[in-house]
Amino acid sequence: MSIWEREAENWVRWARTPDFDAYWRYRDAFFDEVVPSPGRRTIDVGCGEGRVSRDLAARGHHAVSVDLSPTMIRYASAADPNHPYVVADAMALPFADSTFDLAVAYNSIQNILDLDRAVRETSRVLVQGGHLCICTTHPMADAGRFESTEPDAAFVINTPYLETRWLDETFERDGLTMRFTGPALPLQRFAHALYSSGFLIELIQEPRMPRRRDASDERWERIPMFMFLRAVKSG
Repeated sequence: MSIWEREAENWVRWARTPDFDAYWRYRDAFFDEVVPSPGRRTIDVGCGEGRVSRDLAARGHHAVSVDLSPTMIRYASAADPNHPYVVADAMALPFADSTFDLAVAYNSIQNILDLDRAVRETSRVLVQGGHLCICTTHPMADAGRFESTEPDAAFVINTPYLETRWLDETFERDGLTMRFTGPALPLQRFAHALYSSGFLIELIQEPRMPRRRDASDERWERIPMFMFLRAVKSG
């Protein structure tokens, strides 16, 4: 059983509490500045409980969504019964070559154990000239931690940034608990996975936090919490 299947119930509560996590503050910049206009067909890779898919649909995308967790897919389908949700592994997508012209992986691709294989599979199901849009925790943010929640707290890198590391952290806030675990990779690993699968990187953004939830968020106006990437399948 995958960690996301074990944490599915916690994640649904976490993700569906309005304005609770950073998604609610960063999503507009991602959809407006990174994701191209709707085309023929979009795939949401690692859709979780479906909030990215619902936001894609609200913006006119005709999407198919996949996730490895059956529980996540069940919740996503219940929230949006007319949308196609499929239990599938991102490393073995059950679609023919050149099926989609856009792929979105929002805070999901960094959790896949074999990044290269997942990117190759995404490339396979995209048409030539199709785009892959990624949001991931910024590799630098995964390598260190702020010393405190004060706005001017020092950010200390205490693990080898250039090596692949394994993260396993549990967060508790306002009565909700969520365990996040998975590999942490340097930026060059993302670049290599994209290039070796026939992608060219068109855009990299390190967005400042658009809106603070509380005073502690001021720290994230100095260090990027996330990284946005857009790449085009060039062959």
